[in-house]
Amino acid sequence: MVSPVPVGPPVAAPVAWGPAVVVSADMTGGPTGFEPYILDTADKLRVFVYGQPNLSRLYTVDQVGNIAIPLIGTVRARGRTTVDLTHAIAAKLGREFVKDPQVTVDVAQNRPFFILGEVRLPGQYPFVSGMTIEQAVAIGGGYTERASKRTYRITRKLGPLVDQIEAPGDYPLCPGDTVFVYERFF
Repeated sequence: MVSPVPVGPPVAAPVAWGPAVVVSADMTGGPTGFEPYILDTADKLRVFVYGQPNLSRLYTVDQVGNIAIPLIGTVRARGRTTVDLTHAIAAKLGREFVKDPQVTVDVAQNRPFFILGEVRLPGQYPFVSGMTIEQAVAIGGGYTERASKRTYRITRKLGPLVDQIEAPGDYPLCPGDTVFVYERFF
């Protein structure tokens, strides 16, 4: 007697996600300063459209990842570079409103970074280009008396993924990073 053969695609077992894995900064590399800046929520952008003063102004990337520009409506900014966004705005304007639009987009203010844990003034602060973890701690009011000064945890959003790494004090930060200062155990 022959047993029946199942018909249809195989059914995959459900995937159980475990706890987040924290890796050392030397394994992931880290920002070198040569990566293109990827736009995200809370970035303030300066958009200049030549010959169109009503369109040329500061725009803030909203929670959904868009900017709202008069005449053309919302334009997706999250996940794009300033060059990509320049081309998207020019294309939308050029379709109906402006003949051969000359558009420039640059970052007027980066999104903030966050510092938590054993610092005197945890919270959200404006990002400064070239900042390291130790400089972020100084901005956060310095260490508390219980702070560990050996390693720190950085949480960084990379597109749809969130990466957590342990890094030394001289590790460079990116806009939107969250730095956690550990408590020492002695």
